[in-house]
Amino acid sequence: MARNYKAILQYEGTRYQGWQKQISTDNTIQGKLETLLSRMCGETVEVNASGRTDAGVHAYGQVISFRCTTEKTAQEIRDYMNSYLPEDIGVLEVKEAGERFHARLNATGKVYRYRVLNSTIPHIFERRLVAVYPEPLQEEAVRQAMARLVGTHDFKAFTSSKNRKKSTTRTIQDIHLERIGQEWQFTFTGDGFLYHMVRIMMGTILEAGSGKRSPESVEEAFLSGERKKAGFLAPAQGLALMEVFYH
Repeated sequence: MARNYKAILQYEGTRYQGWQKQISTDNTIQGKLETLLSRMCGETVEVNASGRTDAGVHAYGQVISFRCTTEKTAQEIRDYMNSYLPEDIGVLEVKEAGERFHARLNATGKVYRYRVLNSTIPHIFERRLVAVYPEPLQEEAVRQAMARLVGTHDFKAFTSSKNRKKSTTRTIQDIHLERIGQEWQFTFTGDGFLYHMVRIMMGTILEAGSGKRSPESVEEAFLSGERKKAGFLAPAQGLALMEVFYH
């Protein structure tokens, strides 16, 4: 009988075409996992994630769920996956989940981190994990823009998605900034995030911090609901999914 499993993954997304499997390529995280688990179980296994990460985006705590029939224990499944997955994908934990558990549908919140190197000098050894923004940033303007993004808003202007049938209202509980030398680390905690939402919020924050827009323009973007009123799409490599919350 098929059992339902929950697993926590880490991956460096640099060389993958994002999370979601595609007909045109087998170079996706979901594709790699489904191929491996289907081989392990001798049946077609479908893997669901808490959310789809874009090409080049990383994860420290992506959550997946899948059903399969196997004699292996949860720990043996984890060890099998780590034996055969590429070196830039790792499984931290596998455990049996309740029958109704679904990694995406049951998620109640997420934490993303975005790393910015505010320097004209490249960061050679972490170039895949940080985005370089060379223009000087004013911390006060950065924090003012951050504060305006916190709360419950219609984030229609902060997504690249053209799907207007689904609600674009989300709640950002907190945006935390930590500075470590020339690196600025932004941590976003919210009940859910739209397609490209964190990267567009980051582009907006960086534009405010470098004087290209006012912090007050965040409110104008919310009111307009127009993508062009928000900031640029910040590079993928600075973004990582850190944690997913469930009740």
